[in-house]
Amino acid sequence: MIITTQDYQITWEKLPDDYILPDDPVDNIYQPTQAAALTESLQLAGKLAPNCLTTTNYGICATLNGKIVVKAPDWAYIPEIRTTKQEVFRSYTPQLQGDIPVIVMEFISDTDGTEYSSKPTYPPGKWFFYERILKVPNYIIFEPDRGELEVYRLDKNSEQYQIETPDQNQHYWIEEIKLYLGIWEGTRENLTTKWLRWWDEQGNLLLWSSELVAQKQQEIEVEKQRADKLAAQLRAAGIEPEN
Repeated sequence: MIITTQDYQITWEKLPDDYILPDDPVDNIYQPTQAAALTESLQLAGKLAPNCLTTTNYGICATLNGKIVVKAPDWAYIPEIRTTKQEVFRSYTPQLQGDIPVIVMEFISDTDGTEYSSKPTYPPGKWFFYERILKVPNYIIFEPDRGELEVYRLDKNSEQYQIETPDQNQHYWIEEIKLYLGIWEGTRENLTTKWLRWWDEQGNLLLWSSELVAQKQQEIEVEKQRADKLAAQLRAAGIEPEN
């Protein structure tokens, strides 16, 4: 498939096996933990189809005028890949190997502004690449320290990102995944900070595994207290409860 935009001829080609991918370290420990938390709650809630792909700091590729471009968003959601997971172990090429990502996220941890770069010349900036080359419907920029969340939606007419307005709960509806996205403050893996979390259409928070365990333990404790109270009432009436 060949597309022309901004003087680029875009082709979707598999990354050569000997291509050296960037190996830049993540900026801080929050980034992979934030990304893992987003994926975990989706998986536990049964929101991830077997052939979907969620990525963390992982190369998404396109070829522009014969030159490879690789961007690695901090988190991305791809509804369907049409190849094996083994074939996309190193990188992913949309159109060739499956769907365009419908969500990309960048977690800001510095002030260089690369998340907002609309530089059109090669190699293009992240904003330009997501908006003009990939045409990702949802671009999300999150600054966890200050708890600042920006959700951009690709306008179908202008084909440019427009900033979204949150609802009364300060949540954003993400149509492609049928969930709300918002900020939740608390602790996970001994990190107390502001987290991106998912809520369903009824406003229920999608839980992490640690929260599900705590919830189950609480249910067991409530049931034990109920049983103990009933046993005490029976004994007060002269009835020895059965074990």
